[in-house]
Amino acid sequence: MKGRFGSLRIAPGRRVRLRGPDASGTPHWPGGKKSADEALERLRPELDRLQELFYADGRRGLLVILQGMDTSGKDGVIRHVFEGVNPQGVRVSSFRAPSPEEKAHDFLWRVHRWTPGKGEIVIFNRSHYEDVLAARVHRLVPPSVWSTRFGTINAFERELVDEGTTVLKFFLHVSSEEQRRRLQERIDDPTKHWKLSESDLHERAFWNDYQAAYAEMLRRTSTPWAPWYLVPADHKWYSHLVVSRVLVDALTSMDLRYPSPPVDPASMRLRRIPERRAS
Repeated sequence: MKGRFGSLRIAPGRRVRLRGPDASGTPHWPGGKKSADEALERLRPELDRLQELFYADGRRGLLVILQGMDTSGKDGVIRHVFEGVNPQGVRVSSFRAPSPEEKAHDFLWRVHRWTPGKGEIVIFNRSHYEDVLAARVHRLVPPSVWSTRFGTINAFERELVDEGTTVLKFFLHVSSEEQRRRLQERIDDPTKHWKLSESDLHERAFWNDYQAAYAEMLRRTSTPWAPWYLVPADHKWYSHLVVSRVLVDALTSMDLRYPSPPVDPASMRLRRIPERRAS
């Protein structure tokens, strides 16, 4: 799938170097925030229309994976991009530290049940990729374990695609300085204190380790059937626009159609039913 932001799609096997300045760019969008906000307003009703058609069509599923460092804007993308869609056909799943039951199974066991059914859009706010990111950075498993998971993930996503699910993956790339600014904002603004956690500062100390882990993850798991999009995320308005545009382009390319009705509407007649007066 091409489209305006097709260059953000990572080619299979391409080496990725994550630099701070790259996170503040706005490739293929010279207009700035005002024009991006206007474009997003135009895309929302289109996404709403396509999501309803996708739900009615009922032949495919759509899995949207959002990954990124803390404060990269994953929650904001969900809130702004999916603002106008019917919640009946959209579901958000988040993956935190695995429970004892989940640890007793293979690392993808807990993920299978949250994948989309036919006609459903599912958004993973973080995902099974934590098992090659946090597990690697914090040495929860040895390299011999996490390094084999890339192939397992690729095969898992290929199976989803073969069964009729489209998989779109977005890495929201925020710079270290922008993350520092956003975390400081949470500290300074009382209305954002609820977002604070000790893990924010703890994870920031591993910044460089995470950048290396993300770079390898992107190189080894961006596939023809489940591509990664490297989205500069220092400007939130830009990441909102990119994700929205890619989703609309993907849904438009699916040749969606409303199913045939079970009966011929022309043969149906509605008779009047006299209302009884209350006694």
